[in-house]
Amino acid sequence: DEWIINGWVKVDGVIMETLGSRIKPDAEIIISGYAYEQQAEQVTILLHKPVGYVSGQAEDGYQPAIVLVHPDNEWMDDPDLSDYNAKEFQRGFLHGLAPAGRLDIDSTGLLVLTQDGRIARHLIGEDSSVEKEYLVRVEGTLSDADLQRLNHGLSLDGEKLKPAKVSWQNEDQLRFVLREGKKRQIRRMCEMVGLFVVGLKRVRIGSVNLGKLPAGQWRYLRAGERF
Repeated sequence: DEWIINGWVKVDGVIMETLGSRIKPDAEIIISGYAYEQQAEQVTILLHKPVGYVSGQAEDGYQPAIVLVHPDNEWMDDPDLSDYNAKEFQRGFLHGLAPAGRLDIDSTGLLVLTQDGRIARHLIGEDSSVEKEYLVRVEGTLSDADLQRLNHGLSLDGEKLKPAKVSWQNEDQLRFVLREGKKRQIRRMCEMVGLFVVGLKRVRIGSVNLGKLPAGQWRYLRAGERF
């Protein structure tokens, strides 16, 4: 829509001016180079969300995680930060910046905020199969049979869950790898097998890791990184 508004889309040699126009399947579509330049300028930010912030819009008096995205909180000790890939923060980076996925208010870890619709669709689109990895501290007893149910066999909201990868990380912490993200999914899965979650941290989305990014700080997605 933005490209059409800016006059950057031609169909069969004619500049498109009407949003939502229907065209023939064999029409020749040409996108202006300006559109690709604009797309290249869109930013994606990786934030280590602390407990007590909501992922999206402010609610119940809690602030949205995006308030943490300002120059004072940029991770300047990032070992991979260099003059080559450093960006000077601009207020325009906040325009249209939205979370691609959620983390509960009482969860912490990797949260992706992006201006790029392609990345958002890749991470949270209906057909997305990107892995998300979590470390989950729990209380309670878990049998081998219930561990198998966590991996495959549970249903939420009347739908069977996709197969997961769940294993013990240490004596009180489980590692979850999911390819979907229903509301409070991990906490609800644990409740169904008699476990209580006391801490939840997302440490990876696709091939991008939280790494040593400190809580409350953020960095840009690097040019060579892909989810």
